[in-house]
Amino acid sequence: MNQLFRLFVFLILSVSLVALHAEATQKPSSAVGDWKSEIIVSVKDQQLVLKKDGKTEAHYPVSTSRFGIGDRLGSYATPLGRFFVRMKIGSGQPLGEVFHSRTPTGEVLKPNAPGRDPIVTRILWLEGAEPGNKNAFKRGIYIHGTPQENLLGRPASYGCIRMRSTDVASLFDRVDTGTMVRIIPDHLPQVTTLMGGTNSRGLLNAHGLVAFHTSHPQPASE
Repeated sequence: MNQLFRLFVFLILSVSLVALHAEATQKPSSAVGDWKSEIIVSVKDQQLVLKKDGKTEAHYPVSTSRFGIGDRLGSYATPLGRFFVRMKIGSGQPLGEVFHSRTPTGEVLKPNAPGRDPIVTRILWLEGAEPGNKNAFKRGIYIHGTPQENLLGRPASYGCIRMRSTDVASLFDRVDTGTMVRIIPDHLPQVTTLMGGTNSRGLLNAHGLVAFHTSHPQPASE
């Protein structure tokens, strides 16, 4: 009887351990990521803010998709919601380094090189964390550098978040894999700066200076 009881307890414990292991292995890599940092992208403002411990550390102009918002496969739209940085690609590459299939090619482009529109400099590959953006990683939704810096501040991409090369290199060095990302359709929320204090209209630019937000019309779709 005692042996049967011990066997029963052993089986129960074994099943519990297997279940706990399965649950742990199914968690996304963000579970061990940088929970002190958050990236927020505003589609309406065409701006990206990096927050550390809830306070704004950097602010950059970006371009989201010229095809609007969404997560449908083949749509070329920018998905909304919560994501995390699944992979970082391009560490140590020169500014303007051209990537093909996420591999550096050795070609380096200057900003606004005529007739060129590849992915350059750095790649932060995003994984969707919600049902509404579950296709993001499969679609290859990145935060990445673009040579078309003159188009930043208005929708111009094919689904990704585009940044100037100097800005994406700076952001790349400030965040780790697992960093949470929010892409929102509305204006950026109220800013709390690292210097203290808040301003409902103030936004930090890449130099840590507060630039005041002014409303502007949404660019016409292309």
